[in-house]
Amino acid sequence: MDRRWHAELAWLGRDPDVARDVLIEASGNRLTAVTPGVPAARVPAGTTRLAGLTLPGLANAHSHAFHRSLRGRAWGGSGGTFWTWRDQMYEVAARLSPDSYYALARATFAEMALAGITCVGEFHYLHHNPDGTPYTNPNETGLRLIEAAGDAGIRITLLDACYLAGGFDPGGRPRPLSGTQRRFGDGTAAAWAARMADLSVDERGMLAPHARVGAAIHSVRAVPPGQMPEVMAWSHHHAAPVHVHLSEQPLENGETRAAFGATPAEVLGEAGVLGPRSTMVHATHLVPGDVTLLGDSQTTVCMCPLTEADLADGVGPAPALAEAGCSLALGTDGHSAIDLLAEARWMELSQRLLFRRRGHFRATSLALAATASGHACLGWPEAGEIVPDAYADLVTIGLDSPRLAGVAGAAEPLAAVFAAGTAADVRHVVASGRDIVRDGHHLLVDDVPAQLAAAINAVTS
Repeated sequence: MDRRWHAELAWLGRDPDVARDVLIEASGNRLTAVTPGVPAARVPAGTTRLAGLTLPGLANAHSHAFHRSLRGRAWGGSGGTFWTWRDQMYEVAARLSPDSYYALARATFAEMALAGITCVGEFHYLHHNPDGTPYTNPNETGLRLIEAAGDAGIRITLLDACYLAGGFDPGGRPRPLSGTQRRFGDGTAAAWAARMADLSVDERGMLAPHARVGAAIHSVRAVPPGQMPEVMAWSHHHAAPVHVHLSEQPLENGETRAAFGATPAEVLGEAGVLGPRSTMVHATHLVPGDVTLLGDSQTTVCMCPLTEADLADGVGPAPALAEAGCSLALGTDGHSAIDLLAEARWMELSQRLLFRRRGHFRATSLALAATASGHACLGWPEAGEIVPDAYADLVTIGLDSPRLAGVAGAAEPLAAVFAAGTAADVRHVVASGRDIVRDGHHLLVDDVPAQLAAAINAVTS
């Protein structure tokens, strides 16, 4: 179906300038023409007016959908650490069934759509029954996540995680998975690859029109280095992205040095994991050599500043990574909030607090992290810009809220949106040429807050 929109203001991607009166045309799920400077009097009849600032669709490069159930229940106001939070997360993971997982993921992905997210990277490791035995369809939960994203109207890259060990003893002996962790493991990387072979993808890595499949190595704590090449072989065969949790906690670094005599980044580099199709998530506790290694290998880094703050993880060296040559993407990870504008803002603000200096990232860099870079690291390089042949993903941010009033006439409206805008300012969302959100209301999922509440109560009560 052919569509047309007329955007009051639009950031088209990469260029720092915002264009005015942009006529945007699409056929099916792709854009066909983008023409700035078209006055309202010359706009064809039947064109949808987009008042505010329109951006390319936002890409959430790192999500664990079921963590959404912990918002407000694991705030940690009385103290605690990442590890005490993890105990609470495992309690929810132990309760999930394929049906309850689908309901929670669908509502969570709908919340993402309301926040302007048109594509999500779902880092998925809850593969099996609570006792570790496979479902009748070994990929049951992954397929339900893909179904949930489609029903919420967004695209998904299912980042299926290899998870084999519960850490390592000094000397490199893996600890066996125990308790809830048994749901995560396939035994060996070869068994993981065999399960992945049952996910039928075409030559473009597509499992469905809205879904692609990638690989994940959960972390250096969870996959022995000798098993990593099997995962990378699958990635190379399918030209698929690979994502890894990297150096999220000092304990991870200490255990890795004790077990392998190297930093986690060095272990991954030696195993052939780093490279242009690879994305390291968090990368919080790096040494200078790690930064150089990631930059030289053109590895992407996905920062999740709100989750990293929520869990008191620390502040990663985002400016140094960008300077070294890493593309930066953004994720909402544990969903303490689902708001990529806030994630981008805090990637900058956390550095201001750390160094007591302003201006580490220009607004264009923050916007690219939230759009084109995120899509690219999820295996959707044809998304994240408003240009012909790109996916028809449009996110319109209203400029009439108390937060953004007066921005329409500002010299740099893009900077103003990233300085003060929130997910609540998203008014309209088009994903793959389809209206998903109109006037702040989800068109496919009725009453998203009620759906979230029901899905969360089902797995926490």
